[in-house]
Amino acid sequence: MTYEPGEAGAPAAEWRAADGTRLLIRPMRPDDAAREQAFVQGLSAASKQLRFMNAVRELSPRQLQRFTHPDPAREFVLVALRQCAGSPDEQVAVARFALDEGGEGCEFAIAVADPWQRRGLGRHLMARLIDAARARGLRAIWGQVSAGNHGMLALARSLGFGIRTAGDEPSVRHVILQLDQTGR
Repeated sequence: MTYEPGEAGAPAAEWRAADGTRLLIRPMRPDDAAREQAFVQGLSAASKQLRFMNAVRELSPRQLQRFTHPDPAREFVLVALRQCAGSPDEQVAVARFALDEGGEGCEFAIAVADPWQRRGLGRHLMARLIDAARARGLRAIWGQVSAGNHGMLALARSLGFGIRTAGDEPSVRHVILQLDQTGR
């Protein structure tokens, strides 16, 4: 399956924070490589640990290539950009999913810059991922979340995700949302 621009979640759109700050939410593009690298480098050590589940200083050239050149047949990636007058747009979040082995579900990942956490942006991006997964006809969206990532676990719980310990990894939670194909 491919994801066409007219399907839910693909077009660029504006999102407004409670304080009125506007962000542009749009699909990731290859020319976002410098922004993506700066975004990862700018995350706090704690945020990097929660997103990557290990100490990452920056993305390797291979990771950067993979992250900024998503395969449209298997992946869906959105970036949130703060538009800055007179300077390049600043990436403040990224949300992605990739089809799992069977192609009937997808694994998600979201990272939000520290100053933008707890402002509703993660919820908005997750809703866009869920809509895009539904538009593809996927049966489930799931992720591996650090047990210490209380914010993400609370968000997942509030959206109806089931949460359980991931196999023999007590420090990881498996969160999964079964997608109702009727859209209700």
